Amino acid sequence: MTTTATAATEIESEVPLTNGQTNGSAHRNEKSSKDLLSPSSALPSSPSSSSVGVGAGRGTSYWRNLSRSPSPLGLIPIHREWRDFIHKHEVPRKVLHVSIGFVTLYLYRRGVEISQIHPVLLSLLIPIFTTDVLRFRYPALNEFYIRVLGPFMRESEAHDRFNGVISYLAGLWVTMRFCPKDVAVMSVLLLSWSDTAASTIGRAYGRYTPRIRRGKSLAGSLAAFAVGLGSAVLFYDLFVPAHPADLREGFAYRGVLTLPEKAREVLGLKMDEARIEGSLAMGALALVSGVVASVSEALDVFGLDDNLTIPILSSIGLGVFLWAFAG
Repeated sequence: MTTTATAATEIESEVPLTNGQTNGSAHRNEKSSKDLLSPSSALPSSPSSSSVGVGAGRGTSYWRNLSRSPSPLGLIPIHREWRDFIHKHEVPRKVLHVSIGFVTLYLYRRGVEISQIHPVLLSLLIPIFTTDVLRFRYPALNEFYIRVLGPFMRESEAHDRFNGVISYLAGLWVTMRFCPKDVAVMSVLLLSWSDTAASTIGRAYGRYTPRIRRGKSLAGSLAAFAVGLGSAVLFYDLFVPAHPADLREGFAYRGVLTLPEKAREVLGLKMDEARIEGSLAMGALALVSGVVASVSEALDVFGLDDNLTIPILSSIGLGVFLWAFAG
């Protein structure tokens, strides 16, 4: 904030009075200039070259400012109010997060198989993980890394945690490598959209609803449920019909849900009586997808990153349900 205030003061002091300009109009110009901050004005001054180790001699506030600052690749100054909003709500990070779901549906529509995707994910995961290990050993590399990718990072990832992209790629790789196609796609959508919805709605309205656990509220869980339900309807009703062969091979869900044999025996139902299909089956699967999205988003698994646990928990939940009722 000291650097920001200094930059703003310098800008204010450099606003001259032009011919015919009143003190009032000059004051308005000063106020406008003070509210406009260039990307470089938010960056901290260069650390001493004698610093040793990650963040040595800099402190958490330095890395916080650096990780929260606009990228040096920014093209225009940005108003302080909007910059604060963007950082507070992690807008670049959320946009990237949400875009993965759209990319996944696009690739599915183009007929790209998951067997073609998981090797690519692994080829990305290895160098990104290696870079993260190296940046914690070399401060200069870490500083460059943060200046370029800072808008997509959280403060803790700047100095003492691995980048969330690593967990994201690892979670996607597990689901793509070991799950049926539809379970893998749905797990990506629940991570991309339901998790983002839970975070956004939870931050905005979580204080008005009961807290489920630290950092998780009923408002966020309900948002995850609603988006999870909608994601299932969108995928199975709008995208899957373009590839009808998937319902016969490669999918866990094939348009029909049936009670397991033991359940039928206990209830005394015949096969036809214990089966649903069409919109009823789709509705049941959508409801389960919403529940899976809500539960996987709310659970804390040994403190692991949500980007890793949500797709894996989602694939387990959907996979078990479809194994039991669609197998």
